[in-house]
Amino acid sequence: MTTDIRAESRPRSEGHTPDMSDTATGRTSGGLLHGLPWLVWRRHRAALTGGIIVTVLASAFFVYEHFAVVDLVQQYGSQPGERASTKFGNDFGRIFRVGAGLLTFLPAIIGLFLGAPLIAGEQEHGTIRLVTTQSVSRARWIVTTLALPLGVVTLCTTALSLSYWWMWVPARSLAFTGDWLNGGPFDITGPMLPAKSLFFAVCGIALGMLLKRLLTSMVATVVFMAAFSIVWDRVPAHLAALRHAFAPLEHEVLIASDAINMDSWVATADGTFYGIGTCLESTEGATDACRAKMGITQSVTDYFGFDQMVGMQWRGSAILFALTALILGFVAWRAHRRPL
Repeated sequence: MTTDIRAESRPRSEGHTPDMSDTATGRTSGGLLHGLPWLVWRRHRAALTGGIIVTVLASAFFVYEHFAVVDLVQQYGSQPGERASTKFGNDFGRIFRVGAGLLTFLPAIIGLFLGAPLIAGEQEHGTIRLVTTQSVSRARWIVTTLALPLGVVTLCTTALSLSYWWMWVPARSLAFTGDWLNGGPFDITGPMLPAKSLFFAVCGIALGMLLKRLLTSMVATVVFMAAFSIVWDRVPAHLAALRHAFAPLEHEVLIASDAINMDSWVATADGTFYGIGTCLESTEGATDACRAKMGITQSVTDYFGFDQMVGMQWRGSAILFALTALILGFVAWRAHRRPL
């Protein structure tokens, strides 16, 4: 038999500490958060407070380094070259690599240590049953439980994404050898970092709600995130149309230093593309004759321009935001229709 905590009410005095009933029904006074939001914050305050502190410190560091990067670019130039590349590597190479590595793994950390325990931990410890015996509906509980942590995740990852972007852009041709698509910047700047963080968080929440055991949920979340990352690595290259740059046959095709070289071809004057190795298997001295017979006159490079990056990020983020909304809808539906 469940005991109603409200039956144990006592006079509220100046030194009275709010009990679970006070919190669940919104009667807690004082402070920035009240009632159920305060309870959610208190239950997860270590993860949320830690995330906010790390965000403030890391964002401040990235902003500070931005000005040092600008000074280097003004002195040595922003284009790759022995002098500029060596100086950048010595002064900022490690900072950029470590920062990108931490932000790359941040969505997985959020999914594992915030998403998976968010509901699974409450189910395992019986907190949900305790709270919902008060005058708090399951609908209100699930909305508050999801909204507060996910709101903090959105604000923190947006701040980190923007501050890293500001540090990276002035030296984008020097950092990661100019590879913004595969080197890290694509996934950790713009809307991609918040989108991926929210997606992994809600996946962890959904798995935790279904499995109802903290350790099992965390293991399942790790497996899911690893499998999804393998699939997702193939997606960015399909988020925009490739551009083509041409040059006379056997000449180097020139593209911008911040463009991403995706593939190389040879082509005829009418635009028919052939593989770069076409006719190379011919006997010595016959390659030129073979290509002349086929009408091959141009070298071609497929590439993505830096100006395409933001559009590609928003398309990728739209996919992740849509998946996040579907999973959140499922979590809300199941929490409302079935016992937790």
